[in-house]
Amino acid sequence: MARKTIISCAITGSIHTPGMSPHLPITPDEIARSAIEAARAGAAIIHLHARDPADGRPVQTPEAFMEFLPRIREGTDAILNLTTGGALGMAMEQRLAPARAAAPELASMNMGSFNFNISGAVRALKTAPHDWERPYLEGTRDMIMSNTFTQIERAMRELGEIGTRFEFECYDLGHLYNLAHFADQGLIRPPFFIQGIFGILGGIGPDPENLMAMKTTAERLFGADCLFSCLGAGRHQMPLVTMSAILGGHVRVGLEDNLYLGKGELAPSNAALVARIRRILEDLGHEIASPDEARALLRTKGAAAVNF
Repeated sequence: MARKTIISCAITGSIHTPGMSPHLPITPDEIARSAIEAARAGAAIIHLHARDPADGRPVQTPEAFMEFLPRIREGTDAILNLTTGGALGMAMEQRLAPARAAAPELASMNMGSFNFNISGAVRALKTAPHDWERPYLEGTRDMIMSNTFTQIERAMRELGEIGTRFEFECYDLGHLYNLAHFADQGLIRPPFFIQGIFGILGGIGPDPENLMAMKTTAERLFGADCLFSCLGAGRHQMPLVTMSAILGGHVRVGLEDNLYLGKGELAPSNAALVARIRRILEDLGHEIASPDEARALLRTKGAAAVNF
């Protein structure tokens, strides 16, 4: 197979709140529609969180995910990637519940504990229509995203048993070495789909040199078994993911990571962000991976083996 670039799209996430953008998908209908549009625009992988449709707060129940998963699967053949990060402050039992129930092809896996400070996002609140938004963001100044070795091993074992593969989310260089530890233990098998995450306060910064260091380290640790992808938070999204692709990596965009299409211009949809990066990559001569080509690269179990 010729080398193809995988585009992932993160639809709604748990970082941004309804007061930051009217375009953030909240209800099951909005999430399903946005996911299908993003896939049609060129995303081979759709990364999914759930929201309470009443006020937009992050929720992590199988029932919430089942409100949109079957509809997305019916509307697209993209790989559906469920979060196990959930939202800040959630226990691991709660975080794993949707993926255990749905048995998706792919699930995210945070590779270490760290200070996850998004309190600065309060500045982006244009309004605060719900009373949870401002305290949720400001509270992250005193918040640790817990991903202990025991927690990670549990998640790998439980989801690995149902055939789910992982998007390994690495917020710092040390997370790559954590991943190598679990690979050496035989708990996970190659290829390793590694998502380098840049620009979250508490993790590695959004500098081009850091992207080079992360990608080089990942390839040194995992060699041909490494499938490196990149996401950049906020305004760093497009420059960093473009650099990742130029270096031979894959890319992730979407409203979970960035609300803006350009300076001062809110992205009207996830599909608009996918279309922007697809156009950039194709102008650079890259071929975009289809969902089935991404399945072949990641060696997932296939859409027919999920529970939705």
